[in-house]
Amino acid sequence: MNQSSRRFGRYDITILHDGVFQAPADVLIHAGGDEARKRALAGWSKSAISVDVNCFLLRDDTGITLVDAGTGPSWGDAFGHARAALTAAGVTPDQVQRILISHLHGDHALGLFDGETPYFPQAEIWVPQVELAFFTDEQAREALPASRRSGFVIAAKLQSLYGGRIRSFGEGEILPGIAARSLPGHTPGHTGFIVQDAQHSLLLWGDLVHVEDLQPGDPDVGLVYDLDPAAAARSRHIILKEAARDGWIVSGGHITGFQRVEVVADSYRLVPA
Repeated sequence: MNQSSRRFGRYDITILHDGVFQAPADVLIHAGGDEARKRALAGWSKSAISVDVNCFLLRDDTGITLVDAGTGPSWGDAFGHARAALTAAGVTPDQVQRILISHLHGDHALGLFDGETPYFPQAEIWVPQVELAFFTDEQAREALPASRRSGFVIAAKLQSLYGGRIRSFGEGEILPGIAARSLPGHTPGHTGFIVQDAQHSLLLWGDLVHVEDLQPGDPDVGLVYDLDPAAAARSRHIILKEAARDGWIVSGGHITGFQRVEVVADSYRLVPA
């Protein structure tokens, strides 16, 4: 799926498909330990994950907002297609007024950069306050192994290139009809965005769920990329329950299209909306 568009509240929302991320099943973990992981994967019967990488174009009568920015060219030719999708939607980089960042991982934030210049020359970059504070904390950086420090590099480049156009925010309404929702675990400041609609609001949940045919059925399944796996699992349990109860439509960085959350016995599943 290259693009999918729907209207929620005041916003026309288009999914911009940036690429497909693939990794061996070894990246999957479980909050219950190795035996619980084995049981979860035995019922899944796949040896690898293959997930969409998405960002989102929001249009209303005030202009253009993005949620996340994809990878740009940083991850090679298999990625970075969100830029072409944005062009196909009739939007140039200088027309983007603001970009809401769910968290500072490469597949969500590297698309902000064009080498050593900003790719979006007029845009404000909105970053969760907790996320920005963590990834600019030198003590937090030193406490992590080198392989987990990419967010600190991105934060430093973001500050260098966008400077005074960076805005931080907390929970609650941040734009007309859009509320930020803290979803900690994948990163400390990982955040989703609820686009309010009188009938069915949309939750753009970032990386709450990576593997849509596995994690809703067992929300304790996580990925090695989660900085706090236990907190990430708690966020999944809470949000899947709320989304099913309140009838939210959901989408995110790594699920396909717009979906609903349904209760199945004592777990959940995603179905196309």
